[in-house]
Amino acid sequence: MKTAIVADSNCCITPEEARELGIFILPMPVIVEDKTYFEGVDITFPEFVEVLAQRKEVSTSQPALGAVMELWDKLLEEYDEIVHIPMSSALSDSCRTAQGLAEEYRGKVWVVDNRRISGSFRSSVMDARQMALGGVSGEKIKAELEKTAMDAMIFVAVETLEYLKRSGRVTAAAAAVSTLLNIKPVLKIEGEKLDAFAKVRGMNHCREKMLESMRPYVEEFRRKGWPIYLGAASSARDPEDGRAWAEEIAAAFPEEQVSYLPLGCSISGHVGEGAYGIYLSRCLPEGALSYGE
Repeated sequence: MKTAIVADSNCCITPEEARELGIFILPMPVIVEDKTYFEGVDITFPEFVEVLAQRKEVSTSQPALGAVMELWDKLLEEYDEIVHIPMSSALSDSCRTAQGLAEEYRGKVWVVDNRRISGSFRSSVMDARQMALGGVSGEKIKAELEKTAMDAMIFVAVETLEYLKRSGRVTAAAAAVSTLLNIKPVLKIEGEKLDAFAKVRGMNHCREKMLESMRPYVEEFRRKGWPIYLGAASSARDPEDGRAWAEEIAAAFPEEQVSYLPLGCSISGHVGEGAYGIYLSRCLPEGALSYGE
């Protein structure tokens, strides 16, 4: 079987990377003051961060049904089947929409409810690619990714509460008090939940809190003998600030190889410019499948 791997652009894989890897990326719509752009097509992440820094009105949406079907139909001219990995069903309706569409394709499209976003989502796409290259069927790739979906953790520290206020996650009064006192929220994204985790004064202390909070998860994954992906993510305007954050994580976890990613338009549209994140996920090396355990 020849299997195509499709993911939406929330996975933080650029169009250039996707072409090199043989992965197909569905760009997510981004609405800036009533004008629709498509992530990675006609708006880049640095351009989107500039929009956030200017405090413009932004929102996100799911891909149009026609765009999804057009991509699937084109791929099925060359491939036997498709594994389609959208962002977490708890954070977007795009997964449920794709699941409904897939019923019309009679076993040729496998939609994964992966319950991930950003860096941990990216790791799932890379795992799916490795499994497909190893000859694993689409049905089994879906089963493995869903079985291990919860083996991941993300912490995000937010510089501004403006966009969380707009989405209704914090009140205007709470945002005003936090701004006055320089209090920054740390959010926790675990599986289906995005929750407030801690309130810390100043971004430097937020980064310390995220490193401290991630350590027990890293240690747990190590005890289980799991290879891991560990990385930094940021919506900082200067990418060097994000890379410096990655170096900070690498110093805290010297046994691990740490990568850096932009946070992505969809998450950044909710947390604003200047956010920092750390993500951890279990790595599924080729051939290390665990069906029937």
